[in-house]
Amino acid sequence: MELYTVIAFIVVILFLVVALFQILLVIGCPLGEFALGGMYKVLPKKLLFISGINALVLLVMCGVFAAYTGLWSVSSSINFHMMASIITGFLVLNTIANLFSRSKKEKYVMTPLSGVMFLFCLYLVLFT
Repeated sequence: MELYTVIAFIVVILFLVVALFQILLVIGCPLGEFALGGMYKVLPKKLLFISGINALVLLVMCGVFAAYTGLWSVSSSINFHMMASIITGFLVLNTIANLFSRSKKEKYVMTPLSGVMFLFCLYLVLFT
């Protein structure tokens, strides 16, 4: 298996894992210190909606990279390269935002995670 394919699988799995994490927040798991500034162990109702939207967006991102890298065969006129590039740009901003989180748990867990996701997505975007 080529390095490109391995990285593509890792990216898709990481998007799924982070989407699952957001779903766990929505159903009330006490993981809030790792997300959205880390101010709550269990997210209040006003933030549950945001986590739900985050989960959906992450699943779309997962689908974009699966289609872009050829892991998921989609016949569409969608410009997956442009979408993957935008997602990669978002990930660098997300990494910077996590770096400045007041929550140590968010800073020390989510910053490296989003940073790795950014680097892997950047590799896929640049070498396709």
